[in-house]
Amino acid sequence: MRKTLAATLLLALPCQGLFPNGISFEKTYTGIQFTLPIAAAYPPDGTNRLFLVEQGGRILILPEDRNTTSYKVFLDISGRDMIGHAFEEGLLGLAFHPKFNENGKFYIYYSHQHPKRSIISEMRVFGNNPDRANLSSERKLLEIPQPFWNHNSGNLTFGPDGKLYITVGDGGKKDDIRRLAQNPFILNGSVLRIDVDSQSEGLQYGIPEDNPFVNEEGMAPEIWAMGLRNPWGIDYDHQSGIFWLADVGQNKKEEVNHIRKGGNYGWSYREGDEKFEIRTDPPPDGLQFVEPVAVYGRPEGTSITGGVVYYGKTFPTLRGHFLYGDWGTGHIWATDKEGTSKMVFRNNETGNPKQFIFKPVAFVSAPDGEILVLSWNGGMFQMVKSPLS
Repeated sequence: MRKTLAATLLLALPCQGLFPNGISFEKTYTGIQFTLPIAAAYPPDGTNRLFLVEQGGRILILPEDRNTTSYKVFLDISGRDMIGHAFEEGLLGLAFHPKFNENGKFYIYYSHQHPKRSIISEMRVFGNNPDRANLSSERKLLEIPQPFWNHNSGNLTFGPDGKLYITVGDGGKKDDIRRLAQNPFILNGSVLRIDVDSQSEGLQYGIPEDNPFVNEEGMAPEIWAMGLRNPWGIDYDHQSGIFWLADVGQNKKEEVNHIRKGGNYGWSYREGDEKFEIRTDPPPDGLQFVEPVAVYGRPEGTSITGGVVYYGKTFPTLRGHFLYGDWGTGHIWATDKEGTSKMVFRNNETGNPKQFIFKPVAFVSAPDGEILVLSWNGGMFQMVKSPLS
């Protein structure tokens, strides 16, 4: 996921150089202290409650009023044996069932130790208390072995088809040394697609019949797409039908992809739009890779954070663009569906290290289409017009 540890968050005074595109980021929910915020989601129930995931194992409910100092603890699994290495393990993902308002179901992705593995579980809220998760309702859908502590990924989302999409990293360390990302029998390095409303034989979930590798010998039928390193930030745009995914690079390139059924995105034969220099063996004859729609390299950033499609009203020219940032530099980009990209916010343009330092770890689309950004070193920011624009 990440490559260096964050410094203390410092909020800048307005500066013309920081806002070349009229975009600024304003800290919100300032009355609440977050610890390693890692993800957030709004349930499809019309309440406008924001569920914020802390990597240590809690999910907090934040009310619609962003000036509040109060919150509720929705879920707390911090006592479980989740974390052997605090940098990339823990509670990593959250998604609500499309019919959450009726069935109270939600899904979490978390790591576990001894042995290391990723767990995707279904839970329900208490019937008489929608603000509290019923831990005894947990149904573990899937457990995926993890050889190392990093590259767990953990993003979850429901597509417009009602199926749950799960991103899984390549197993960690570096160089894809276990060669898992191109192993079609292994779930690592892939986007998975499962049906949480049915069960195939011997499984806690259903395998959709139209998954690309169903009934293919030597292919895991859960896989929707493969050849990924450490997906970090996905958004299935229900308006355009585009499935956006940001994939963290290793040495040179960070990339944005359009995920397609059965697509192979190249890692570890490729990094971004280039051949991966560490890997010298050629890919099998006939293997076709899907090229990224956008890339950036050093020094613009070191670790991509996706990303949501913008449908707010504050920035009309950005509507329909995928917004994403970089955890290492804090810069923000926008890419349209054709792949045309532009940097829309340059973090700390003045070069003063005390002027605006945040480390985006997740982008969230609010019910009104405006954007919230979580900073891993503490805090939440809303994207607003620059006071100088």
